[in-house]
Amino acid sequence: MQNAFDTAYMPELRTPRLRLRKLAMRDAADIYRYGRDPEVARHVLWDAYRSVGEARSYLRYMLRKYRAREPASWGIEYAQTGEIIGTIGFMWIQSDNASAEVGYSLGRDYWNRGLMTEALRAVIDFGFGRMNLNRIEAQHETDNPASGAVMRKCGMCREGTLRQRLYNKGRYVDVDLYAILRSDYRAARK
Repeated sequence: MQNAFDTAYMPELRTPRLRLRKLAMRDAADIYRYGRDPEVARHVLWDAYRSVGEARSYLRYMLRKYRAREPASWGIEYAQTGEIIGTIGFMWIQSDNASAEVGYSLGRDYWNRGLMTEALRAVIDFGFGRMNLNRIEAQHETDNPASGAVMRKCGMCREGTLRQRLYNKGRYVDVDLYAILRSDYRAARK
C-alpha cells in the first residue's frame, strides 16, 4: 500500500482554527505547560511532566520518529496564538491491512471548544485522502466518555469494550474501541 509516509511524510494540516505541524524543540515550554496537568495526563499512557526537561525528552523522541519516518504525532498549534496546545497522530500504521490507530491529547484550557474534533477530522481526512487507508481506529478509557464523544462526532463507530486492555497509572483499564472505514467516510461525505 502506498501511503503519505512514503511520499510526503507528515505534511502540515490546516483547519479553520488549528495548524497541525511537526513538533520542534522550541515547543518545549508549550508541551510542558499543558502536559504537567494531571487531568490531561490522566487517560493517556504518559505521566504528567514534572519539568521542562521531560517535555524536551518527549520532543527528542518525536524528532527521532520524524527522522525515521515512523508513525508520530503532529503538534496542535492554536492559530490565534501560535501556541502548541496538544498533539494528535498515528500510533501505528499497518500497510498490509491499510489501517492505523490515531491518538491525541489536549490542554485542559482548550477542552469543550470543538478543537479536538476539528483536529481529528483533519487527520481522518488525511488518512483516507492522502494515505489511502481503509480503516482508522482509536480507543479511549471507558471512564473518559468525552473522548468517545469526539470520536462519534468524527463519524467513528464504537465497536466494543476491550476489558483491561491497558495497564495505566498502576491499574488495568477497560477501553472502548472506535473505528471509521473508508466506506463510512465516503458515505458521510455524500
